[in-house]
Amino acid sequence: MPERKPALPAYGGRPWFTANEGLAFLVELVALAILAWWGYRFGGGGLTGVLLAAGTVAVAVVLWGLFAAPKARFAVPLAGVLTVKALVLGGSAVALYALDHHTLALVWAVVVVANTAVAETLRRRG
Repeated sequence: MPERKPALPAYGGRPWFTANEGLAFLVELVALAILAWWGYRFGGGGLTGVLLAAGTVAVAVVLWGLFAAPKARFAVPLAGVLTVKALVLGGSAVALYALDHHTLALVWAVVVVANTAVAETLRRRG
């Protein structure tokens, strides 16, 4: 009988780390979508909304790429990384609240904080 391979490949023997990294990436993408939604709505729709949506996402992506990405352009201490994550991910929770989705904003904030805490803890443990 052939050996079965795990459904979720372990990253260095750490399947929970791999799963949480995947969830972290999904959280980041959803945060960008929320920021775009906020920009469009608060830009009044139309061209202004599209420009505000694109601008908001562009600022978030640039900040993330420069300071918070795994291969960020600038190596900053953990406090700097967490500050950028708070701005982008926390900003998406604030954006949901501003879009009158108060309960969803609270749930999203809990997901963001929990995922970020687990991800940073697992990364520090190596």
